[in-house]
Amino acid sequence: MTTNEPRRDPLAFLGEELDDLRTRNLYRPLRVMSSAQGPIVSVDEKRLISLSSNDYLGLTHHPRVRDAALAAVRDFGAGSGAVRTIAGTMSLHEDLERDLAVFKGTQATLTFQSGFSANTGVIPTITGEQDLIVSDELNHASIIDGMRLSKAPRKIYKHADTDHLRSILEEAVEKGRERTGLPYRLILVVTDGVFSMDGDIAPLRGVVEAAESANAAVFVDDAHASGVLGRDGRGSVDHFGLHGRVAIQVGTLSKAVGVLGGYVAGSQDLRDILIQRARPFLFSTSHPPAVAAACREAIRVMQEEPELHERLWANTKRFKAELARLGFDTGRSETPITPVMMGDPETAGRFSQRLIEEGVFAQPVVFPTVAIDKARIRTIVTAAHADAQLDRALEAFATVGREFGLISG
Repeated sequence: MTTNEPRRDPLAFLGEELDDLRTRNLYRPLRVMSSAQGPIVSVDEKRLISLSSNDYLGLTHHPRVRDAALAAVRDFGAGSGAVRTIAGTMSLHEDLERDLAVFKGTQATLTFQSGFSANTGVIPTITGEQDLIVSDELNHASIIDGMRLSKAPRKIYKHADTDHLRSILEEAVEKGRERTGLPYRLILVVTDGVFSMDGDIAPLRGVVEAAESANAAVFVDDAHASGVLGRDGRGSVDHFGLHGRVAIQVGTLSKAVGVLGGYVAGSQDLRDILIQRARPFLFSTSHPPAVAAACREAIRVMQEEPELHERLWANTKRFKAELARLGFDTGRSETPITPVMMGDPETAGRFSQRLIEEGVFAQPVVFPTVAIDKARIRTIVTAAHADAQLDRALEAFATVGREFGLISG
């Protein structure tokens, strides 16, 4: 049977959802950058001081890192051609993983295409119905998705509350598995090392001590701690002196390392089982040679040029202190991630746009990334920022903050 009526678009609801996002000031257009990453960028054809990059150490444009990438393209080509388990494991991948294991102080590491795929690969691979996952309530979305992919039951503890964590673990030990009365095969305690929206550091020593009291394993996502905390940026485990007491460390190669990818650091057995079973690893083509070589050189630079780490923290402390002096609410941040709290999404969006007009690129973060009433401008200073650039950015924050009535004077 035919009809002359126009065919209804089965995806019409998507436009309605987009309209709803715009009405609620939750729609985020993509900002197009037409320059290299750095402290000054071209965004939508406007030159701006960038406070939105995760390139903590400025390694995306470091001469040694760029040269390593170019040499790898010349010697190994543009791509790897296959997944790691077929024909995509090159000497560059193995060399990078050996260097990372030494850097992290673990038996072995395994690289993934991103930190997100590392979390969604590891968590469901090592946990199942006979296990329990206990997670900080503000853990990254990739951890949340990794837990959703696992068949393990999970419990959530209040953010950074080690007493609440300990009580959950004590109950788990006492009750065992609720359905069978058997003890859990594995209790996995999962936390970010540095929380990406608030910039605070996990109370990792307390987390580890609570986990050890229940014979649980600790899993730390060090995405925003890599290159920032610890000796030469080795991460939160090194920062707290907890080597040998954290079973699994996930890190990123896309932030302070300045390139792309993620990695898992732990035992040789952990690496081997992930190679056999982690779906993101098994079904994704390996990193291009340029990525692996650039990451490897970046790790060397982090250890051989400690002035980058020193400059990062000097800039961080100066920028935070001045925002506080101006009267901005920067929450509980302890790291180069400094949120400037706005409250509602509309204010955050308008504030960010005014900053652009004043020559500063600092993006708003709104629901669902944060709670609906916790919208903020998320700033990150880097080792590459010069004093004059930070001064200019602070002047812009002061100007716009007074316009919006967020600060006085």
